[in-house]
Amino acid sequence: MGPPGKRDEVWFTSLYAAEYAHIVRYGLRRLGDADASAELAQEVFVVAWRRRGEIPDRALPWLYGVARRLLANQWRSRRAAPDLLPITEADLTRAADPSAADTALGVADIRAALATLNDLDQEILRLVGWEELTVSEAAQVLGCTRTTAAVRLHRARRRLAVAMSSRPVRSRRQLLTTAREEL
Repeated sequence: MGPPGKRDEVWFTSLYAAEYAHIVRYGLRRLGDADASAELAQEVFVVAWRRRGEIPDRALPWLYGVARRLLANQWRSRRAAPDLLPITEADLTRAADPSAADTALGVADIRAALATLNDLDQEILRLVGWEELTVSEAAQVLGCTRTTAAVRLHRARRRLAVAMSSRPVRSRRQLLTTAREEL
């Protein structure tokens, strides 16, 4: 993206064009609402504009980290009367226009198993699987070291496998194959 001195409106416009859709999809998978997702993306880019000198060359993990913190702040501030869905419920809610990945056989079972995991396990699995980040990039989003993120990912995968193990053996194999293709 260039040195901080070159981070003008042209640079920001190209960043926005390249990453906006990724941030909206990130929000949609967590909020289950297209309007709230678009609003989240706008907030992320407001922060990005203000802090443009801090954005690394590979900006997407940094933007995901901002989105994650904004969502956490919203959820904390709205506990009394939540109008946003918690992460575990957002995955079980279907959007009006589901993506092609959501129509594959077994996605509902994978989502149900994922919903049994704690929020941190769900987040590391989503970052690596759905957002297609590397372990290092996921660590940046989560604000931890690469080693810590790798350990969290390993444990979360193991817990997901255990959560899915209550399924019949034949369908579990199909689910794991489908999950690998999607993730």
